[in-house]
This record gives sequence, structure tokens and C-alpha cells, in this order.
Amino acid sequence: MGDLTITNKVLERYINFLLRFDKSSKKKMITKLTNSLEKKEEKSFTIKSIFGAWQDDRSADDIIDDIRESRMEPKDIDL
Repeated sequence: MGDLTITNKVLERYINFLLRFDKSSKKKMITKLTNSLEKKEEKSFTIKSIFGAWQDDRSADDIIDDIRESRMEPKDIDL
């Protein structure tokens, strides 16, 4: 999920709302926000990561047979 940027006006609304919390709740909120600032390991995705040879122990004929067997017949539709 990407980062969300908010305006000062929206931030002030959040702060005014959060100021009503008790001390314990505020501390929990601070802890969670602080933890969220720690850099998380980003999953790298490149288009190259989806390229490559098909890896399977089955023969081409077995794969084709499996594909054909998994097909579903269309339902009869009256128009």
C-alpha cells in the first residue's frame, strides 16, 4: 500500500480528535505511529521476475490433457 499525504487542515482535525483520548490510548497511538516509521523491507518486483521457463515434471501432453480436463462446459443459455 502506498503512502497517504494529508493536508494541514486534515491533520489538525485528527489532532483535535486524538487530544480527547486518555493518556494510555495516546501512548499506544504514539507507539504504533513510531513503529510505522521504521523502514519495512520492501518486496521488490520487476517484470523480469515473471519471465522464465515453465518448470514442471509433466510432459507437454500431460499438461495439455490436464488443461482440457479442467475446462468446464458452458451452460445452455436460451436467448
